[in-house]
Amino acid sequence: MSRLSLPPSGLAEDVLGLIKGMPDEIQIVTFSLDEQYGIPISQVQEIIRISSITRIPNSPSHMEGVINLRGRILPVLNLRKRLKMPVSDITRKSRIIVTEINHKEIGLLVDAVLQVIKVPSELIDNAPEEVLDIDSDYITGVCRLTKGLVILLDLERLLRREQINLKEDVDIA
Repeated sequence: MSRLSLPPSGLAEDVLGLIKGMPDEIQIVTFSLDEQYGIPISQVQEIIRISSITRIPNSPSHMEGVINLRGRILPVLNLRKRLKMPVSDITRKSRIIVTEINHKEIGLLVDAVLQVIKVPSELIDNAPEEVLDIDSDYITGVCRLTKGLVILLDLERLLRREQINLKEDVDIA
């Protein structure tokens, strides 16, 4: 009879992974912004084509504007601008990834959505400390695939400033 040794964390997910004998996997939606990026599928509500975006005066430069999504007004953030990347034209491949973070919906404008993949957790490495600073703490890891690397983003950290601004606006009114 083999003995099962508990992982140091003692978390149920870790124990169940040992019992089932299957590696932990996460599903990520990958998209392009010159490089491949990914976010957990659990944060994605839907992926839509670009419709007309209404610009809002005096909004941050990375806030592209708002769209009407089936009767809901949805803010759209240009992820290229938010990540301080060179701006590119919107093309037929461009998409808006509709996400929900902390009960707030926001659209992320990306160059193209590539695919949804299941990634075993052992293929995900922490982001190297040398490339992280206070303005890039939203990079949670790097996924090693046979066709290259996927940079994993933490949307909650990435959108933290926008959420604080939204909360302040609500509290003042």
